Amino acid sequence: MPPARSGLGLLLLGALLTLVLYLLLPAAQHRQRSAGARPEEGKQGRWVANATVRRGMAWGEPPVFYREVSAGPRAGDAASPRRPDVLFLHGQAFTSKTWEAVGTLALLAGEGYRAVAIDLPGYGDSPPAEMVATVQGRVAFLDRVFQELGMRKPVLVSPSMSGRFALPFLLARGDQLAGIVPVAPVGTKDYAAEQYQQVQTPTLILYGDRDTSLGPQALQSLRHLPRHRVAVVPDAGHACYLDNPEDFHRALLGFLRQLK
Repeated sequence: MPPARSGLGLLLLGALLTLVLYLLLPAAQHRQRSAGARPEEGKQGRWVANATVRRGMAWGEPPVFYREVSAGPRAGDAASPRRPDVLFLHGQAFTSKTWEAVGTLALLAGEGYRAVAIDLPGYGDSPPAEMVATVQGRVAFLDRVFQELGMRKPVLVSPSMSGRFALPFLLARGDQLAGIVPVAPVGTKDYAAEQYQQVQTPTLILYGDRDTSLGPQALQSLRHLPRHRVAVVPDAGHACYLDNPEDFHRALLGFLRQLK
């Protein structure tokens, strides 16, 4: 073949390959962004492993931001029943980043749980919301969060200040929870023993052994919950998950594993 024709053929072939790549690249980028945007169930019903996201959810109120880590069943667990989702609230001095920093979200993901931590309104990346100024508004807020995240019968982990959200939800709609883990929450004295006795939600009461204020105080009220167990985290203060994350995680996982 003459050199001129050979060169022209190679030039045309190169132009064709460039066009094909140009057309295919946007589709590939779109698939990559979709896969990393949020954990979704794949063809086998498994959650994408170790995917962390932050998103806003708006329904006429300011958006709520959250961090999520999910993972599918480990090898040999395909036939196991689906583990409950776990939603983490936070204390007044903390945000959703706390649960990411101490490794709680990643740990639960590795055990096959969908773990989500949110910034409550007015904290972290979530702007204030008028609806949470009342008890009824805080119950409605959590109910909407569960709906927006697609959580059915989740486990709610509620430390300290977030008790203002979790406790009224527990007493009003405890049947919508697979379990609750109050970690030295505030607001326990706002309810009578008779109110707690009506709740049938499995409960793990957690606090640090050096928390001599809110921990024991909360226990005095929460012990009236019929289906409760207590775990005291050694060598830990009020934020026991920070002081001793290993024992905190051990107690939390032990509770989650015995839920049906």
